[in-house]
This record gives sequence, structure tokens and C-alpha cells, in this order.
Amino acid sequence: MTNEMRPERRPNSPLFSSGPCAKRPGWSPEVLNNAFLGRSHRAAEGKARLKAVIDEQREILGIPDDYRIAIVPGSDTGAVEMALWSMLGARPSTILAWESFGSGWATDVVKQLKLDDAEVVTADYGTLPDLNAVDWARDVVFTWNGTTSGVRVPNGDWIADDREGLAICDATSAVFAMDMPWEKLDVVTWSWQKVLGSEAAHGMLVLSPRAVERLESYTPAWPLPKVFRMTKGGKLIEGIFKGETINTPSMLAVEDVLDALNWAKSIGGLEGMIGRVTANAKVISDFVDASDWLDFLAEDETVRSTTSVCLKITDAWFENLSSEDQSKAAKALVGILAKEGAALDIGAYRDAPAGLRIWAGATVEADDLAALMPWLDWGYAELKNTFK
Repeated sequence: MTNEMRPERRPNSPLFSSGPCAKRPGWSPEVLNNAFLGRSHRAAEGKARLKAVIDEQREILGIPDDYRIAIVPGSDTGAVEMALWSMLGARPSTILAWESFGSGWATDVVKQLKLDDAEVVTADYGTLPDLNAVDWARDVVFTWNGTTSGVRVPNGDWIADDREGLAICDATSAVFAMDMPWEKLDVVTWSWQKVLGSEAAHGMLVLSPRAVERLESYTPAWPLPKVFRMTKGGKLIEGIFKGETINTPSMLAVEDVLDALNWAKSIGGLEGMIGRVTANAKVISDFVDASDWLDFLAEDETVRSTTSVCLKITDAWFENLSSEDQSKAAKALVGILAKEGAALDIGAYRDAPAGLRIWAGATVEADDLAALMPWLDWGYAELKNTFK
């Protein structure tokens, strides 16, 4: 492909990273001008803003009134770790892993917590394990949306209503983009940096009444660090779920996420957010359907992520390369697109098969994705002409 065939239009924003993700349309640093800075987060105004973060998310997401919501340290990772270290061990557990983050939770449970009665059920990138075979007498840990594989669970129908174990769900690239069946879930975690496009470092932890009962009735055999402790004297520390955070939060980040939540409400709340994600995913899907060199890593459309869209290169030229050269070629393609200012940070996750990963969350504009698509064709043609 010659330079004359170079696409004429670039995306207005080339930011398609899967985390931290693009800020909301129209964002500028001025939205932080009224941040509650230089004051204690325990002051009345500080606690009010932290509680507002909880209340706004409960309202937008439709989280049941009897579910507890907390702001916790360490982003989504911190929230998941708090749940694993505080609740597992009371009964046998199953960890479902079909991408790197699920595999990471499996490592924590098996090699760090060293639970003898833990089983790990895996599936290759692009596929799901047999969800209908899950034993709900056990605690089950899983990701709702595999951010590094582009594979999500299709719904919550496979989760038993009469489950004895807890459903512990890492949902960081799903919440605000997909319908979450809260009544099917006992622990749900996410971070501000994904679909909201806000700042990282803080996580959200949602607990069902069954999860609270577990915390109040079960004491793990191992010591818990201070930032993991959610009970005192066998009772839930209720303040944590009213904005009284365990550690000091960034009030600058709090201001930023409140802005993101206000934007979410302005576009129609959860329905508006999901609508934007669906439209974004369709732009990519339409392009891939017509492509002769690109396909989805997730083969089954019903489990295909609409946020972290993972793509594989299926062209014979690419498939004939060695595994090492495939990795180098995919990275070179990402570099070509970045150099042109067409797309930044769209390489596949380091543990995933070589390819592309394009974020299509709610803060991304469909028009920018439409502008990107011709650049993928152009960049791949350039790659084939220049790769050695």
C-alpha cells in the first residue's frame, strides 16, 4: 500500500488503551478545580464526597439497598485481594481462569493462601470453561469480562440461585458497560479507571448480605493486613461502607470520579453507558467481519467482550511466521499506528496471543473508532512491506 492510500482522517483522540482508559469526552483539568484538597478526608465535607461516590454508583448501577459498597485501596486488584484473603477458606473454592487476571487470582489462592481444597478450572484464551459444570456448593472466583482475552460470561444464568458458596466476581471492565445481575453475585469489584475513564489507585467492593454474613462468621487462619480488615470483634466495620476509607484516599481522584459519574448520568445513566459501548463494539465488529486478515480472539459471539476487544491476525503471511516473529510483528504494527498518531496502546496484553486489543468503553467516541479502522488496514500493509 502506498503513501497515497494512507487514510486522510485520524481519530480526534487516539487513546484506545485498556487501562487506564480514555477520559470522558470534553474532560479537562478544570473539572478538578473544586477538589477538596489540603484538608482531612475525615472532615465532614470530605466524608460527604466519599459517600457521594458510593451513593452515585449505587443509583446509576441499580445496586440493591441491602448490598454494602466500599471504596478500597489498590484499585480493582486491591478489592479482589481483600475478598480472597478475608473470605476464602470457609468452604472449598473454585477459581475460573481463561485469561491473565483470572490466572493471577488462581495463583494467589493456590500458592499464597495455599488452600488445599481449591480447584482451578482453566480455558484457553478466546474461550470459556464449561460454566454449567460449576459446583455452587463451593466458593467460586471469576472475572465477568476477561480484559486480556476479550471473553466475557454471557449472563448470570449459570450462577445458582440456591448456591451455598459465594460468587466472587472481578468485574472491572464490565461494570458500567454491561448489565450485572446483582442478585446472582456476592462480591463484585471494579476500579474507576476502566469504563468511567477516571483515575486509578482506588477500587470498589460490593458485598451481598451473604458475603457480610461470611465476614462476620468466619475468621481466616492467616493474619490479615490492616488494609484488608473489614470486621472488628466479629462485626462489620460499617463506616468503611459509608465513605470512611481504611486508608487515605486521593481527594483529587475523588473529584475526578464524581465528574465521571455526573457525565454518566447526563448521557442516560447505565442505559446510556451501555448504549455507547454497544455502538463502539459494532464499529469494530463491522470492520472485522469484512476483514481478510483480522478476527476476534473470542470465537463465540455470545461471549465476546464489548469493552476490551481482543483481535488476532489470521493472514497466512503472519501465521507462517515463528511465534517469536509473530510477537515482534504485532508489536511493530502497534508501533506503526502509534507513530502515525492513529492509535496508542493497542497491543495485546503481554501474556495473551500476539495481536491487538482496542478499548471500546463508554468514554471512547464511535467516530474515533470509525476513523481508526482504515488505519488498521494501512498499518498492516505497511507492516508486511517493512517487517524483517
